[in-house]
Amino acid sequence: MVSRTMPPLTRLTLTNEIRQAQQILGLAALQLLVCAHLDGVLAIALSLITIAIDQAQDTEVLSELGWAYSLGPNGSRAILSAIASSMVSVATTAFSITIVALQLASSQFGPRLLRNFMQDTGNQVVLGTFIATFVYSLMVLRTINGVEENEFVPHLAVTCGIGLAIASIGVLIYFIHHSASSIQVDQVVRRVGDDLNQAVDRLFPEKLGQGKSIGLGELHPTDIPRNFERDSRSIPCYCSGYIQAIDDSQLMKIATQHDLLVKIQPRPGRFVVKGSAIAWVFPSERVNKLMIAQINDAFVMGAQRTEQQDVEFSIDQLVEIAIRALSPGINDPFTAIRCIDQLSAALCYLAQRDIPSPYRSDDNDQLRVIVEPITFADLIDAAFNQIRQYGQSSVAVTLRLLEAIATIAHFTHRSADRVALRRHAEMIERGSRQEIAEEFDRQAIKDRYLAAVKAIELA
Repeated sequence: MVSRTMPPLTRLTLTNEIRQAQQILGLAALQLLVCAHLDGVLAIALSLITIAIDQAQDTEVLSELGWAYSLGPNGSRAILSAIASSMVSVATTAFSITIVALQLASSQFGPRLLRNFMQDTGNQVVLGTFIATFVYSLMVLRTINGVEENEFVPHLAVTCGIGLAIASIGVLIYFIHHSASSIQVDQVVRRVGDDLNQAVDRLFPEKLGQGKSIGLGELHPTDIPRNFERDSRSIPCYCSGYIQAIDDSQLMKIATQHDLLVKIQPRPGRFVVKGSAIAWVFPSERVNKLMIAQINDAFVMGAQRTEQQDVEFSIDQLVEIAIRALSPGINDPFTAIRCIDQLSAALCYLAQRDIPSPYRSDDNDQLRVIVEPITFADLIDAAFNQIRQYGQSSVAVTLRLLEAIATIAHFTHRSADRVALRRHAEMIERGSRQEIAEEFDRQAIKDRYLAAVKAIELA
């Protein structure tokens, strides 16, 4: 029996979440450092180009231009020093604001969502601009010579430095607005919803009624040899971790070259332990150490899940935001409702797509690879189960779940999908009778339940 409210986080759970946040913050800092390094290289190149132009052109000609900097070496040193020192201070402040924003997002939305913030192009451009301006100022500052016999002031280079400082002020204004808006719940939910829609497009590219892709022919379980379970050999995993991606073309190549049938045990997003089976190969007598290594190379393993081949990853992110919002410490059903809206939109989109066949054939229509299938019912379970369990006592969340089911039903074309929706509608309505005491609230939920069932039957 699932409790009515989310249990409070223990100290151990908080410690684990802080550690996860620290790890992802480290990755964010590393990515921002790489971006700043690249911008620094570009700044060095720009400084060398402008200094070379100053050395090749007559200084008096450049000083006569109305927009060019024309003061002497002391003034040039002063203005470049001011630009360099201010850029260091501003970059430090901006990076601190980013870290604070990531920590706030971690506590409110969960540490797994921090990957979305560290991939933010705006933050990378802002910090890169500050670092580039600082590096450029130092590179130009070193070339200024105040000795009368060899006096040299790169007027064009100093002018470009002033231009970079003015551009940095504009970037700072953008950064203040961007940092404030990027951690708003609406923006976070919308961004994760966009990632989910992109994953649906990438993993379920075919709409109902269109032709099937090559290699996804009309194969059936009867094409599997009867002695497959008895005469197949398991392929052990070389390391523990999450399966981030599977190179199915490499597995198809191995199976075709050696006349094998390969059954992939877990699908992307699953955690596997070192030594456990990640695939089964038939017939077993053709398996050798080299083949085991080649099959392991087709699996991309990592310490965390990614959305590349795992459509459930983005679903779980939205679910995590929703159930955190439903916890007693936050008690924000409006955020949970926004997550339900994004999930229902993606599921409506997915209901119109063909579910890829788990059976992969070669060019001769010979069954070669079997993958663990993912069904619409699996994704419905991933989207609604935990929200239903943690939101049973919330009338608003319960009503929106039933409305989402009715909306999704209009887009379904498979009977199995409608059966899954009907099952969830019944569980939601049954849970409301146990958790909600007010009779009028139960009647409102009953009406929405009947409307959802009618929509399912008419689909």
